[in-house]
Amino acid sequence: MEGLPPHPVPRTVEEVFSDYRGRRVGLIKALTTEVEKFYQQCDPEKENLCLYGLPNETWEVNLPVEEVPPELPEPALGINFARDGMQEKDWLSLVAVHSDSWLLAVAFYFGARFGFGKSERKRLFQMINELPTIFEVVTGVKQQREMSGNHNNSNKSKSSGKMVRSKQFYVIAFSLFPAFIITCIKLLTCCLFGCFKQSRQPEPQTKGVKVSPPSKEEDESGDEDAEDDEQGAICGACGDNYAHDEFWICCDVCEKWFHGKCVKITPAKAEHIKQYKCPGCSNKRARV
Repeated sequence: MEGLPPHPVPRTVEEVFSDYRGRRVGLIKALTTEVEKFYQQCDPEKENLCLYGLPNETWEVNLPVEEVPPELPEPALGINFARDGMQEKDWLSLVAVHSDSWLLAVAFYFGARFGFGKSERKRLFQMINELPTIFEVVTGVKQQREMSGNHNNSNKSKSSGKMVRSKQFYVIAFSLFPAFIITCIKLLTCCLFGCFKQSRQPEPQTKGVKVSPPSKEEDESGDEDAEDDEQGAICGACGDNYAHDEFWICCDVCEKWFHGKCVKITPAKAEHIKQYKCPGCSNKRARV
């Protein structure tokens, strides 16, 4: 979200709710009145994209922030990858569900950051709960529920009692476990959208990195291989012989062995290297 002016950080329940409401309005615009523009910006050929709602009632599709951890909870990642893999209404409904989850995560992040107590968290959720969710607005579920409710006037008092108990349950849940809720949202996001990203990316080569040279005892099996074995046990950088108490790494291009300290590679760093190239081979490739 580069180039945007910074928004004031909400610190009270009313300010957090105002921030929530502005972001919600922007997200609803993206998924309803400005859906064509939103659809075009979610190009599956682009990198992982997120839908952001902004406090000034606008929205944008952009890459996730690079800083780790981010300043705010991040919305669902890679929504553009799923655009052409399902019907448009189903895709919009899925984005709406994750947008609702993200709005709650942001609101309760502010609550946790500025030390909201139980009563303040409860009041914040009650204010949020008075508004229909983005999913309800996009799919029209709320209208259908209201129409079906008109045909059940005889059970109105009973249903009302159930709704009150349901609201109390969720108020308690969000009051006591805001961090747990946010964690579940992140896990659900990874499960639903991570698969689309993985299906579009080729699997990396799984060639391992050699991290220790062969011992001289194993190499001294024949006269024909004696010369090659001796070369494999000599550091290609400093020329010293192999020692069992030192970390070594092998170049996957020239197959020469090097002291880890000579090429500035540690055992921990080697575990994350899929294909190691020594400085000499890297410089050769750069010159070509």
